Amino acid sequence: MPNSNNNFSKELFAKLVVYIVLITTLLTIICFYDQKWIIPSIIIFLAIIIYSAVNTSKQKNELFNHIQELTSDVNSATKNNLINSPIPLVLIETDGKIIWKSKKFVEEFAGIEINTYLIPIVKEIKIDLEKNEKTKEITKQFTIGGKTYKIYCGVGRSKKKDKRRLKEYLLTLYFVDETKYNELFDRYNKERTCIGIINIDNYDEILQRALPEEKITILSRIEKEILTWASKTEGFVSKTESNSFILVFNQEYLTILEKEKFEILEKVKNLGVDTRIQVTISISISTDGKNNFEKYRNAVSGMDIALGRGGDQVLVRKNGKIKFYGGKTLEVEKRTKVKARTISHTLSDLILNSSNIILMGHKNIDIDALGSAMGLYRFTKSLGKEAYIATEPKGTSLGKFWEILKNDEDYKDTILDLESALRKINESTLLIIVDTHKKNYVEFPELLNYTENVVIIDHHRKSPDFIDNTVLTFHEVYASSTAELVTEIIQYAQEDVTLELIEAESLYGGIMVDTKNFTFKTGVRTFEAAAYLRKFGVDIIKVKKWFQTDLESYNLIAEIVKKAEIINDTIAIATYDNEEDENANLICAKTADELLTISNITASFVIGKMGEKVFISGRSIGDINVQIILEKLGGGGHITLAGAQLENVTIQEAKDELIIRINEYLTEID
Repeated sequence: MPNSNNNFSKELFAKLVVYIVLITTLLTIICFYDQKWIIPSIIIFLAIIIYSAVNTSKQKNELFNHIQELTSDVNSATKNNLINSPIPLVLIETDGKIIWKSKKFVEEFAGIEINTYLIPIVKEIKIDLEKNEKTKEITKQFTIGGKTYKIYCGVGRSKKKDKRRLKEYLLTLYFVDETKYNELFDRYNKERTCIGIINIDNYDEILQRALPEEKITILSRIEKEILTWASKTEGFVSKTESNSFILVFNQEYLTILEKEKFEILEKVKNLGVDTRIQVTISISISTDGKNNFEKYRNAVSGMDIALGRGGDQVLVRKNGKIKFYGGKTLEVEKRTKVKARTISHTLSDLILNSSNIILMGHKNIDIDALGSAMGLYRFTKSLGKEAYIATEPKGTSLGKFWEILKNDEDYKDTILDLESALRKINESTLLIIVDTHKKNYVEFPELLNYTENVVIIDHHRKSPDFIDNTVLTFHEVYASSTAELVTEIIQYAQEDVTLELIEAESLYGGIMVDTKNFTFKTGVRTFEAAAYLRKFGVDIIKVKKWFQTDLESYNLIAEIVKKAEIINDTIAIATYDNEEDENANLICAKTADELLTISNITASFVIGKMGEKVFISGRSIGDINVQIILEKLGGGGHITLAGAQLENVTIQEAKDELIIRINEYLTEID
């Protein structure tokens, strides 16, 4: 209030000066014309000043008394409100000394040693004040005496002087009891609806391979296990199709199922032991969505991802994130070729309705991606359409093949860099992506922004970061390689497709490299595709020579293997820190393969660096899922073969992060 009085006095004095100056001017003019008015004017002037001074002082005193009365009333009301506040509050200094506490505060925390709680509260507030001295309000949450309080802190300056700066702050703490609100919120979350879809992965195989009496037994056992498991959720389960169920339950049971790591997967898997048929199921559960219909749609899209990753797993979509459980089984080969034939015919129609075709693989393109692109290039040319391959190979992951291809007359004007590829794109261009389905892993992500018609052909386990705006997707995780899928497309084409020798050999090389010379992930259809390619005169020895390791590289690999570190008794981790080596990615991949030849090694990881990126090659014999581990680092692949790329990290940082992810994985599967 002193400031208000001072302001009023200044305004009053300013007005008085104006009046006096005005009167003085008038009296001076009168005296100028008639000097006899000089003495009366002086008397009048003094009288006016005395009167003004007395009157002003009186008004000032009256106003000051009025303001004091108002201030007294306000202070009294404020004090009463603070003392009788329905919210517990306390005034405390930052050294922990309590200045004052309200009646409600005393009642609320009666019988509780409140100082033991106030000390850590004030300590946290002091930390915030040190970070930002201009903070006027701080909010904290603490549990006191079994209740949860949201604590609002008003910050003011204390009149107390002290050399230690933080003691100058006076804190006003308001304790708002949010226990019932939190209980209600927890109850709301627990009672939120979850919608799940359960799918029998190899239902068709059971119908084809099992004996008539076995079919009924196996399917009835599967259904019984599913219904028994679903009954734990106290929810609603219904069979929607011969091989699928829908499950509706409350979210509180989802936590229980996650802790059990969805044991239903193993129980169902064991049902096929007697009949020698591997039985697996996939489950997709969603809690995300504004309503039940959106949750159901999310569950359906989640099932597509789970099946695209090989099945035998559970996908949970919660709080905008996706988490996987299971997925430890190797992909089961599907014997039907109807889908390959259908895809071949559909792809032909798409090509015929396009002006030109751009073929693209993944970054650091390998022989599987490039061979697949070359096979589809010939497939497109046989339909009379122009086709181009967009790529800029780096390193020598293609072995000696890239040097041979660059000298081939048919491909001199076919391989395009990014700038050239963008110039070829128009409204009716068809973009075919091979050997990857991830948005950020394609060779030139920019091309996705300029093409509406996209086709995906891939064999890697599906990642949440998949390209979804496609006109056609041929995604089969059971296949050994994308080259195998492309070979089937060519084999079942409506038109005759005659592969050039280099194209047939590149496709064969893709299958050979991805299967590690037909030892990993090789099925009947893999050999059928290889046999089909042999008809075009493939020279197996020549293809093998493309990827042979020279003596210098072999010695380098041996040195890296020698320095490998073994963790958890069976997992080998090695590093290759020559950043200038263009062959670094190939050296790391071959080293990872070599480490698996050592007894008792079930998985291997080799970390290297090329340019600004650190890459990791992961391999396993099937006991450990390297795909799940490297997926945590943004990579992907298969159970036995996977990779990842990291940016803005050192090799050591990548190694430390990899070890953390390996331990996470081992904890999850225990």
